Amino acid sequence: MGLFDRIFRKPAPIAPKTRRADANIRATRNFEAAMTDRLNASWSSPALTANEEVAGALEVTRNRARSLAKNNEFAHKYLSMVVANVVGPSGFSLQALAKEGETPDTIARKLIEKSFSEWQRRGVCELSGRLSFADVQRQVIETWARDGEALIVQITGKDAGNPNGYALRLLEVERLPVQYSKDLQNGNQAVMGVEVNAFNRPVAYWLNLGRLSTSHTQGTLTRLEANQVLHIFKPYRPEQVRGMPSMHTVIAGLKMLDGYEEAAIVAARVGASKMGFFTTPDGDASPLGNDQDDEGNYITDADPGSFQTLPKGVTFQDWNPDYPHANYQSFMKTRLRSIASGLGVTYHGLANDLEGVNFSSIRSGTLEERDAWMVLQHWFIEAFLRPVYREWLTWSLTSGAIAFTSGAKLPIAKYEKFAEHTWLGRRWGWVDPLKDIEAARLSIKSGIASPQMVAAQSGVDIEDVIAAIAEFEQQVAASGITLINFESNPQGQTAVEEAAVANATEATKAVKGELTELRTLVTTLATRAQPAAPGPVINNHMAPPAVHNHLPAPLVEVKAADPAPVTVVNNNAVHVPETTVHVEAVMPEQRTPDAPTINVVVQPAEVTVNNAFA
Repeated sequence: MGLFDRIFRKPAPIAPKTRRADANIRATRNFEAAMTDRLNASWSSPALTANEEVAGALEVTRNRARSLAKNNEFAHKYLSMVVANVVGPSGFSLQALAKEGETPDTIARKLIEKSFSEWQRRGVCELSGRLSFADVQRQVIETWARDGEALIVQITGKDAGNPNGYALRLLEVERLPVQYSKDLQNGNQAVMGVEVNAFNRPVAYWLNLGRLSTSHTQGTLTRLEANQVLHIFKPYRPEQVRGMPSMHTVIAGLKMLDGYEEAAIVAARVGASKMGFFTTPDGDASPLGNDQDDEGNYITDADPGSFQTLPKGVTFQDWNPDYPHANYQSFMKTRLRSIASGLGVTYHGLANDLEGVNFSSIRSGTLEERDAWMVLQHWFIEAFLRPVYREWLTWSLTSGAIAFTSGAKLPIAKYEKFAEHTWLGRRWGWVDPLKDIEAARLSIKSGIASPQMVAAQSGVDIEDVIAAIAEFEQQVAASGITLINFESNPQGQTAVEEAAVANATEATKAVKGELTELRTLVTTLATRAQPAAPGPVINNHMAPPAVHNHLPAPLVEVKAADPAPVTVVNNNAVHVPETTVHVEAVMPEQRTPDAPTINVVVQPAEVTVNNAFA
């Protein structure tokens, strides 16, 4: 074979075995998740856009989520967990951050926060008059968790019905029709009721503001500009314009578990009844019947604790379903753990099951869950609270609703200055908060945190804390009471007990001082010149003893017992036992029989000298 033939010859056919080998090589180089085999041949994964997926599933998924929220205890508990952990008992707190240069404008901050506090009361901030702003927050977050999105229209001007000229109107998401999708004459596109421009940015919403109907008719649609509407949802794909319920991953599992639990309960109820069957040779049930129903069926009465004699030829065959089954609890736990993972919450929180949980495990799981709650809080602030505040501030400054006591208004020209703010969400405590408090103190002392940061982590405004402390100290000063100093009084004594201890300490010091003066006095008497020494004063009017000048000076011994300890009893009275000091003047052996012995008794407040003769 020549060179030309070798170059242009036809390739030889590939054997079937070689083709299979090449296919196996290509398969191993592909993603295993993309392979199709007998185990996943029924796995349908159509290539749809985000909005196509949502349009085909939103209404059914939303209605099923609502059904579970009404009838399933675990779905209801999940929604209550979302409301309690994202919004909390008091709602988010506004903290104004207006500054004049680098100096905080405390006056403007207080005025803004005071005006906002008045606006967020029930009957002012929301158009129906039934909700406070904290209630609005709860309803918005619960609607998002259940329906996948929340819809709020911002009412401005005189229609708001309040001095700020701004109010909110909460709408059912059905007012934004899923079926309304088409190309518009202005070049924009309507996608499930949301008008978007070429950059997929919402510019308007087509809403049915008339009477809602359960039919699928759209009714008359009203076009509202996007700055009038707050559409709250979390997209999971970049170009998504409508939201899906947050429970969508567990809706099918929850429904199946609900059916399993219902069947188990019915089986357990039947098993508790211990039912059975009567059998006869000819199938005639008339010997057993005490009565007949409307359809001719025989009815036999059975009373608890009673036994009946069966007719001849009749036997009883019992039927005893084995429920509740021994594996029921473990199966429920396994399924609920899976559902809790799909919802992003802890199993013990969703199922109220603390069996077998220790402090370390529950703390670890709870910390992870709280991080997820804080992620939701930050999203909620950006999606709902921040736009509400900026719009409220615009109309409040425009209408002059924020004013000084003198009547002067905050100027709208400084809107950007007054618009600086932050929101403080709820925070959570521990059963043993001492370690957390000590950790916060150590963080401040070591310089890695500030009191403002610690206060924000606790969900409070540091300026409110300082103002509250100042007000408290003013009240204490005005009342004249003495508070406990826990730093020097770690046992937590009451103010009365602490004052009693202080008084007792002063009394002890006074006794010691009197003893020192007494020692000085006795020493002076002992060393004084004998001719000039006066005779002792005798209270019983006896003549003073004769004292001869040739006697040497007496030897004086002073014995003083240490002051007795102070005892504080429950009635807050301080008892200082009497301290007796004996002073003996001992004369030399050659003293006369008439030489006196001097006894001195000292009390805390006075000193008494008694003269006795040997």
